[in-house]
Amino acid sequence: MKTNLFKGISLHRLAIALILVLTTGMLHAQQVKTQQLTLKDAINYALENKAEARKAKLSIENGEYEIDEIRARALPQITANGNLTYNPILQLTAFDAGALPGAPADAGISLVPFGQKWASTAGVNLNQAIFDQAVFTGLKAARSTREFYRINAQLTEEDVIERVANNYYQVFVQRQQLAVLDSTYANTTKVRDIIKGQFDNGLARKIDLDRMNVNLSNINTQRQQIINAVQLQENALKFYMGMPINTPITLAQENFDVTPMNLDEVPDTTQRTQYQLLKKQEELLGLQRKSVVAEYYPTLSLTAGYNYFGTGREFPWFAKPADGVYWTDFSSVALNLSIPIFNGFGTKARVNQANINLKNTEEDLKDTKLALDLAFENARTQIQNSIITINNQRENVTLAQEVLDNTQNNYQQGLATLTDLLDAENSYIQAQNNFTSALLDYKLAEVQLRKAKGELRTFVN
Repeated sequence: MKTNLFKGISLHRLAIALILVLTTGMLHAQQVKTQQLTLKDAINYALENKAEARKAKLSIENGEYEIDEIRARALPQITANGNLTYNPILQLTAFDAGALPGAPADAGISLVPFGQKWASTAGVNLNQAIFDQAVFTGLKAARSTREFYRINAQLTEEDVIERVANNYYQVFVQRQQLAVLDSTYANTTKVRDIIKGQFDNGLARKIDLDRMNVNLSNINTQRQQIINAVQLQENALKFYMGMPINTPITLAQENFDVTPMNLDEVPDTTQRTQYQLLKKQEELLGLQRKSVVAEYYPTLSLTAGYNYFGTGREFPWFAKPADGVYWTDFSSVALNLSIPIFNGFGTKARVNQANINLKNTEEDLKDTKLALDLAFENARTQIQNSIITINNQRENVTLAQEVLDNTQNNYQQGLATLTDLLDAENSYIQAQNNFTSALLDYKLAEVQLRKAKGELRTFVN
């Protein structure tokens, strides 16, 4: 009886545990809400949560600390020092005792210990740079570094906006393609059901019903492929947004169409973020060269110190002259001048290296401007071609829809074959896919054009 009782209790506890687990899982599932995203929402979320954007902001903050570090080199450097020394065996020094006044000439050489068993020093020292060209140049470089980090953060934000916009549009297009397949699947199912009814009544051939079932299966396979592609693309979008991958999302029904773009205005690519970042890098390399040249300049500094020294036979801390320990203070102030004369042409070699780095940056600036001009021309050309393709495909979709509707009516009236119906249906799907693909090409080109004109932030403004 006891054994059965314990078994009953164990099963009861197990059931309670299972109920708790299932209840917790259901509550968690209820707490995970689907987020509806517009393109602006997706970009703003990415700018706040994506690692690259957050790290860029941290770099700006770190730039302020670098400025503080360089500024510290121009401020007084104050240090405290102290030591305690114990000499268990004092060094003996040979001393001519006959040299002492009043001592006999033949007193001879005596070994005399100099110093005390204990010695301790405590003090404070100050070092102040008065003239150091490298420090002054470093302060200028630190301020330029602040601007470098700011521009780099702006470039990082533009990269985040570009990736999120591209992926958002790709998800949107694939969902449009999925909607077309869903509609086609529903319409084809209706036609299949009509043929099945006719077949059941002996008015249609079995081969026609089989062909419709095969067509439905093919459309369903395409749907599954698009569903999988949508899931993968949504995961990529969430990754570029910095959003947890398991967060369910849905895209808002936005006007996904052609927006007017000014294609005649040619942007000044020297004002682009990529170009400005290289210009700031060139400025930093110029300051780096000046800091190397500063090695030719003399340096002048002021040092001062105040110390307290105690020595005696006993442990000196807290001891008095009555204990055989004597304390004295001393201080010094010095002006230090250092004039470089010759260092084996090391400074000259470093200056030449800095000159080469500057020339490399000049070449990078030329190449970057050329690349930015190319990106603008390519984006403008792509948009022009995409507009032509979109207009053609829009008309083609309308015509394919009309053909499909007429073919379905004719087929139901026995005026068209099943092959005609299937061909019309496939042509309509192809026309819709071509239209959405043309829209995607236009939207991606629009992103590139905005990027080439430095207007990516208009997506969130």
